[in-house]
Amino acid sequence: MRRTTLMCIVLLSVFLTAVSTSAADKVSATRGGLRHAVDLYIEAQTKGDISGLPLGTMLSYKENMVPVDINKGLINQPMQIDFHRSLYDTYSGQTFTEVIVTNKEKPYVIGTRMRVNHDKIAEIEILWTTTGYWLFDADAYLKYSSSENWDPIPQENRETRGTLVAAANAYLDAFLEGKIDLVPWGFPCVRIEGGAYTGTGSPDDSCEVGVPSGLNITNRRFIVDDVINAVVVFCTFGIDTPDGQSGSADTHLFRVENGKLRYVHTLTHLLMSDFRGEMPKDMPKQ
Repeated sequence: MRRTTLMCIVLLSVFLTAVSTSAADKVSATRGGLRHAVDLYIEAQTKGDISGLPLGTMLSYKENMVPVDINKGLINQPMQIDFHRSLYDTYSGQTFTEVIVTNKEKPYVIGTRMRVNHDKIAEIEILWTTTGYWLFDADAYLKYSSSENWDPIPQENRETRGTLVAAANAYLDAFLEGKIDLVPWGFPCVRIEGGAYTGTGSPDDSCEVGVPSGLNITNRRFIVDDVINAVVVFCTFGIDTPDGQSGSADTHLFRVENGKLRYVHTLTHLLMSDFRGEMPKDMPKQ
C-alpha cells in the first residue's frame, strides 16, 4: 500500500512538473508567457531567422511606424546583441525590448514592441536607430544603460498603471507648453538620448536639461510594467505639416522610483542631416 502511494506521489510530481514546464514554454499574456515571447524574439533577431516565432496569421509588422513585409524586415538581419532589457505589460499583452548592438559595421539601438494574442505574436513593431541618426552612439548607450538598476520594485513601493502613464504624459506634455514644473522630476535623474547622456554622477543630476518647448508629441501608445515601475511610449516627435514635413518615430522609456523620474531613455528615428531646428543650449554632448 505504501509502495503504491509512493508511486502515485512520484507520478503526480512528474506530471505537475511537466505541466509547469509546458506552461512556462508557451507564449501568453502572463508575465512568464510574455518573457518567453521576448526570449524567442531575441533568439530570432540574433540569428536573423524568424522561423521559430509563433506568428499570428494576420501579423502586423512595422518599422519606424511604417508597415513592412516582415520577410524583408530588419528582424531578418542577424545581430550580435550586446545588451537588452524588457518590459512586460500583462494588462495589454505587450512587451517592449531595448536592444543594443555595438558592431562597428552595423551598430544599432532598437526599441521593439510586441503584442501577444493568446499563444501567438500578433504584432511586432521595431523602431531602429543607427549611425547618422539623432545623437546616435551605441557604445555610449551600452555603457550607460547597462550600468543602471532596473530591478523589480518592492510590492509596497510599486506605482499604479495610471501613475506611470501620468508621469510619462507630464514629461511629453512639457515639450509643447514648457510646463516643466508639472513633471515629477527626480534627483538624481539621468537621460540617455541616442547616446548623449545628461548624468555627471552628482546627486543633483536632472533629466530637465535640454527639454525644448513648442513641440507636439503625438500618437502616444503605452506599454507599462508596474513590477519595475517602468513605462515606454511609442509616439511621433512633432507633427506632419502641410508643407510636407513629417514628425519622427520616437520612443521614450521611463523608470519611476518613489513617484519620481529616475531614468529616461530616448530613441528617435531622425537623421541628423534632416534636423532643421536649433539644438538646445543645455543639450548634453555625445
